[in-house]
Amino acid sequence: MTGIRVLVCDDEQLIREALVRLIEAADDLTVVGAAGDGAAAVEAAAAHEPDVVLMDIRMPGMDGIEATRRIVTRGGPSRVLILTTYDLDSYVYAGLQAGASGFLLKDAPGERIRDGIRIVAAGQSVLAPEATTRMIEALQPMLPTDEDRALLAAADRLTQREREICDLIAQGLSNDDIAARLVISRYTVKVHVSSILAKLGLPDRIHVLIAWSRLRVLRRTPPPP
Repeated sequence: MTGIRVLVCDDEQLIREALVRLIEAADDLTVVGAAGDGAAAVEAAAAHEPDVVLMDIRMPGMDGIEATRRIVTRGGPSRVLILTTYDLDSYVYAGLQAGASGFLLKDAPGERIRDGIRIVAAGQSVLAPEATTRMIEALQPMLPTDEDRALLAAADRLTQREREICDLIAQGLSNDDIAARLVISRYTVKVHVSSILAKLGLPDRIHVLIAWSRLRVLRRTPPPP
């Protein structure tokens, strides 16, 4: 059986090599390439078409945000999982906006990183709960943009039940947790989540978490004079 194909991108050679060893230690994961900067990652993703690109953010030349944008825009099979540290939280939002499917901390346990790769390869999203709050806090001083105004308008089209589910997603609850909390079936939650994604124009749950958190900030912030 073919395993999940992974491309590792980090500008620090020791970290890059450590990640390669970590991934190769799993029977179901295979490293198809490694890159030391964003431009090399874009080229390697086009050449190897990995299932998952494990992407550092801050690198010389083309950074991980622009590399993520180019990989996702290309439309290939590769999904991007960002690796970050606490001091890079302000960059995570931009990476997710560029199309990344999630983010984890670099110092996360090895099995959490491997599981994150599996989750993203399966078409789902993953996030580091330790850094989520700090990332959301980084959104607060941002002035409203045209995208924010479009998001506010789209949110007004949500039903009351969909708003309840957005609140729970923003708390980090899974579909099973939401189903138990609202006493509805998991299938019903999935239907609501699909409707939420369509109405808000978002690709996955992690972007719902970010967008809903951003909306809370916008609704508390008075309009500029």
